[in-house]
Amino acid sequence: MGTPDAGRYGLLALGLLAAIALLPRLIKQLRGSFTWLEATELKRLLDRGEPLAVVDVRGPDEFFGPLGHIATARNIPVGELESRLAELAGLELRPIVLVCRTDKRSATAARTLRAAGFTRVNVLRRGMEQWNETGLPVEGETTEATATATADNGMVL
Repeated sequence: MGTPDAGRYGLLALGLLAAIALLPRLIKQLRGSFTWLEATELKRLLDRGEPLAVVDVRGPDEFFGPLGHIATARNIPVGELESRLAELAGLELRPIVLVCRTDKRSATAARTLRAAGFTRVNVLRRGMEQWNETGLPVEGETTEATATATADNGMVL
């Protein structure tokens, strides 16, 4: 009589062990994985002419605002990303680097792109804040930002 129960418990334990072993992989897939990229690394890739797409997920006011934007970036706000995925058609297998002010919206956008089948999704760590702190070139910064940079550094960037 004890043998059938022991067999059931053994199978239950084996199933539980298998579920525990596969759980981290499942969670990673559900979260959508992406790679963090530092500003200096992105600049190096751009300078080498690597075939990558830079997508700035801030709103247009920020894209053209005080922090400016990376020269090659296209602006698709995170709230519009799902409805504008067609604009990124053909880039599913190419590296895409997502940019925002810090990196929070970019991480959200990365999950959206991964769920839509994009395989090489990267997020610029600390976003345009790091890009600017590193002194890398920007486009679209306002006159006020240029005046602030002049006052802080004694020169126009």
